[in-house]
Amino acid sequence: MKDEGVMMNEEKRFKTFLFLSRVQSLSHYLSPSAFRLALSSLIPHPSSLFTRRRVALLLLAALTSSLLSGCIAARRTPNLERIFADARGRAGKRPIIIIPGLLGSELVNYETGEVVWPSAFRSSDDGLSLPVSPDLAGNRDNLVARKIVNTIKLARLVPEIFIYRDLLDTLNKYGGYTEGDWNNPKADGDHDTFYVFPYDWRRDNVETARDFLQRVETLKRKLNRPDLRFNIVADSMGGLVARYAAMYGEAELPPEGTTPAPTWAGAVHINKIIMFGTPNEGSANAFATTLEGYSITEGLRRRIPLFNKLSREDVFTCPSIFQVMPHNNSVRFLDENLQPLAVDLYDPSTWKRYGWSAVADPDYRERFVAGRIRGDNAPISRGSLENLDAYFAAALLRAKHFHEALDVTTEGDAPVPLFAFGGDCEETLLAPIILRDEKTNSWVTLTSPRAYRTSTGRRISREEATRAMYAPGDGRVTRRSLLAEDLASKRRRSTIFDTGLPIVYATFACDLHGDLQHNKTLQDNALTALVSEAIK
Repeated sequence: MKDEGVMMNEEKRFKTFLFLSRVQSLSHYLSPSAFRLALSSLIPHPSSLFTRRRVALLLLAALTSSLLSGCIAARRTPNLERIFADARGRAGKRPIIIIPGLLGSELVNYETGEVVWPSAFRSSDDGLSLPVSPDLAGNRDNLVARKIVNTIKLARLVPEIFIYRDLLDTLNKYGGYTEGDWNNPKADGDHDTFYVFPYDWRRDNVETARDFLQRVETLKRKLNRPDLRFNIVADSMGGLVARYAAMYGEAELPPEGTTPAPTWAGAVHINKIIMFGTPNEGSANAFATTLEGYSITEGLRRRIPLFNKLSREDVFTCPSIFQVMPHNNSVRFLDENLQPLAVDLYDPSTWKRYGWSAVADPDYRERFVAGRIRGDNAPISRGSLENLDAYFAAALLRAKHFHEALDVTTEGDAPVPLFAFGGDCEETLLAPIILRDEKTNSWVTLTSPRAYRTSTGRRISREEATRAMYAPGDGRVTRRSLLAEDLASKRRRSTIFDTGLPIVYATFACDLHGDLQHNKTLQDNALTALVSEAIK
């Protein structure tokens, strides 16, 4: 039997190992200030296991280990100021328009001036829910988009969150662009200038694309440059808006039963499109959002709702979110045995069968009839269940047709090339699992992995479920969706990339969806594609 001294030494070595492991893990994921704060909770009282000197030595060992393993070295970023020193002063660069993604534009009540988004609390007059009727274009409220969301500060004691500020600063500081005014452009606003296009991200994306081109046409008239073409920098859903605008101009979706035919009418306004994390074949995370509301976390992280904003009842009223769900050729669901399960995602009866979204919730349907959807502070007029179901069918059909229009492949070179920048280091939802709960006699849809037993008693571990449900991506959009790899099975458009789109360049980084536009390596690549081109 080991003596007491040996056992104490082994205990100390074990505790030291645990301490080092926790320190190294923290250093990977936290900012320096957060790391120091968290570290204080790990250091025992000096009179217990560690002296201050021993703690210092252990910290040095942990950080040295990280350095030697390449973890710190991997954080090196390009020196954009030095790389683009010459380009910054070069005049004549083609102008840029930035199209933000979901949640990327400020929404304001045009009557009261109240900012409804971004805001931590629900408005006393407005929610984020749109009116509900089969007339999608007519479902309007008092909210309008005023400007892009540069930063968010949701509470006095909560740190400010950068949204698009870094991207705008990069264009200005390193690219040599200045921000232009749509309404009062300067005489030299046809070059070395970027414009920001805010829009109501809840609404139909075709409607947004048409509004976008109308604003571009007005801007070109004010600049007296009818021949001017812009480079587009689009984040997430903004890339879908830009692609539709380029492919179809201001045209509406074709009638039911008509095959979409791209005219590339928007190419007279658009030169190239740079996409950050665009779900070109949709996102299963958007489907999860219709079930559970919007989550501020991404990938395998536990879902955390966006305060009381964009709940599943709000999401249900937003046509744009259905238009970001997986396209028909990319829909993937799994049964309890992790085998492919055929599901028609755009058939309303499918949603009712599986109890998906607010539309299948008896309580929501009852409150809709009573006019109590948004809560006591923002009531709406009463509606009928016929109206509710007709709206939902129209929203799904519209999303399906929107996807079909984007998925059309054309012969020859596309007049508007695409550049794709994304992430592929995060586990990203690809295929939800549908289970039958025999105890409750109901269906259960898993959008996050967990262990379970099949109806035959077979145990599926969380690890097995994760491997089947997830694919490489940025936590919201898979790599294969950004590249449109499913479309490539019909017609491959590149000898370099497995893509069905006219993507001429693509690169990936290890960042989450919400951080892609902040990534210096991706900014380096994007600026390279932008500043090298001068116009007459």
